[in-house]
Amino acid sequence: MKDITTSEVAKKLAAKQPVHLIDVREVDEVAQGKIPGAVNIPLGLLEFRMHELDKSVEYTMVCRSGGRSGMATQLLESHGYKVVNMTGGMLAWEGDVE
Repeated sequence: MKDITTSEVAKKLAAKQPVHLIDVREVDEVAQGKIPGAVNIPLGLLEFRMHELDKSVEYTMVCRSGGRSGMATQLLESHGYKVVNMTGGMLAWEGDVE
């Protein structure tokens, strides 16, 4: 499983590089703030919504601390998706939130 740090994600966003963020936290958690542009697909729904994702795109998975996003990364990798896990999750995120 590939990992990326929160600071590496922030640098990519600041440089206007394409970053496809999927936040796998529950809806009520995301309502408290998410990284701008992140798409919310709760972990429990990911298996049923993965058809919405493009296998040619690399996705960065985000959760509260990195555990659920790690599970999401493994699930998507096992189905042939390009995925990286943002270590530390939103607890370590120091960038903007919306």
